Amino acid sequence: MVADQAANLDRVFHALAHPARRAMLKRLAQGEQNLTELAAPLKMTFPAASKHVRVLESAHLVRRHIHGRTHTCRLVVEPLSEVARWTEQCRELWEANFLRLDALLDELQAAERGKNQAGEAGGSPAQAVDEPRARSRRSPVRKKKASGQA
Repeated sequence: MVADQAANLDRVFHALAHPARRAMLKRLAQGEQNLTELAAPLKMTFPAASKHVRVLESAHLVRRHIHGRTHTCRLVVEPLSEVARWTEQCRELWEANFLRLDALLDELQAAERGKNQAGEAGGSPAQAVDEPRARSRRSPVRKKKASGQA
């Protein structure tokens, strides 16, 4: 079930990846159109438009009816609904993660404010920590070169 859903989503995202196919879907959202009508604003040939429609059909986004030489296409919205559900699930997951991150950030900022207030009374502990780091940044190679050894 999950693998099948993933394959469906992959096909839909692949179909949506090309701007010409997105433009076709946008036009089909207004109603059924034949392939010539779909291809005209995109300035593409009938065979090129037909290939794009085949990709949309493989993603189950479009149904094509052939009546003689006329290919009529219509939009199928169910796969887009699946994408919308999947996207909403991702949004909910990320929103929960961002809320937890916001809470952690607030906690860290409150702790930092508490340290700063305590440090103002007796000197900044951050300055005492930073000074030894500055001295330890010299590499052993520089010390050797400075003393004439290398």
